[in-house]
Amino acid sequence: MANGKINRRGFLAQSALTAATGATLSAASYARAAGANGKIGIGVIGCGGRSGAHVGTIKKLIQDGEKIEIVAVCDVYKPRANARADGTSARVYMDHKELLADSAVDIVVIATPDHHHAQQAIDAMEAGKDVYCEKPISHWRQFEVTKKMAQVARKTKRVFQAGTQGLGDPVWRQAEQLVHEGAIGQTVHAQCGYFRVGDWGERGMPIDDKEAKPGPDLNWEKFLGDSPKRPFDVSRFFRWRMYEDYAGGPVTDLFPHTLTPIVKVLGVKFPSVVVATGGMFRYTEREVPDTFNMLIDYPEKLTIAVLGTQANNYGIPDVFRGWDATLTFEGQNISISPTEGSKKEKRTIPVSRQTTREGGADTMVSHWKDFLNCVRTRETPQANIELAYHVQTALQMSMLSLRSGKAVKFDEKNERIVV
Repeated sequence: MANGKINRRGFLAQSALTAATGATLSAASYARAAGANGKIGIGVIGCGGRSGAHVGTIKKLIQDGEKIEIVAVCDVYKPRANARADGTSARVYMDHKELLADSAVDIVVIATPDHHHAQQAIDAMEAGKDVYCEKPISHWRQFEVTKKMAQVARKTKRVFQAGTQGLGDPVWRQAEQLVHEGAIGQTVHAQCGYFRVGDWGERGMPIDDKEAKPGPDLNWEKFLGDSPKRPFDVSRFFRWRMYEDYAGGPVTDLFPHTLTPIVKVLGVKFPSVVVATGGMFRYTEREVPDTFNMLIDYPEKLTIAVLGTQANNYGIPDVFRGWDATLTFEGQNISISPTEGSKKEKRTIPVSRQTTREGGADTMVSHWKDFLNCVRTRETPQANIELAYHVQTALQMSMLSLRSGKAVKFDEKNERIVV
């Protein structure tokens, strides 16, 4: 695009999008999203705690000179939406589709409960918006919707960034290069984990208003979405991470952070088989596991082990094991250690790790900059839809494995999970 005009490729892409969705993305809106002189308008869907981190990051980016602004916010609980809009000129909505119809919104941040992510991302992309979607990109029971989300992203060619901001740490790109250059030989095994203390009960997810009830300022039906229909429960509404209708515990709430970089470094896609163990070993108030362990086998003849609990915060290192050497992270270095009988030499490569795996201020900023750059250039972001889809499939398979007590397989030919 040049001088606000759409070239032939852009016209054909826009025409295809219009035919597919029935919505017309104006040239002016596309120009903003492509990085013309106008600011990129951001819509925030979901105004709970996680959205606060995004708004803080956006404000920092604005201070650093990014031409972006928050123009709309949305939440099914109006007091939260009003609070998030405070200090901005953002319009307030309680229905995400009304926000998506706002012509000032070019991109959206989806920070709602897990079971809303996929459908809201689909709606946003079909409305011509680029998407930054919090992890997990869908609920553990929503494989078909997850698959549809990937299909819609491919069809509409919208930019999609998953909220695994730890990928903003450049150490993963260095590790990926080393593995693909053969630094450890044929990869056979990798491990990662996520360990913390916390039950997400009263301490982790406080109830904003114990007297809250459905009405004009609280849309319980919208909150339920495609989850089982239940009478209003103030704990379910405010502490939704404790309930399997809306969340999955460590496997979907935490493991996207630790598994995504491992999958990206290895370059694997769909698993062949997944097995999982765990359960509620400490926090019995909740419905979802607090302890979760999974083994993922891939067609490339390698295994990824992911271990974790919310009952103890003593972690395990990230490790990549190959036939010839092992790659580990030691402080500010990547270490390559030869296996027995290997001709590889021990190596220590200095790196600059920005923050923890989950990502703090530095990686959030880096991840957002990657997203905004891709919005403008139409390139593919680091936590793109294909990577997110492959990771989420493994996580969904593991939750189904735990619930069924079976090894869960993936039928790649028909792109379906087999329990």
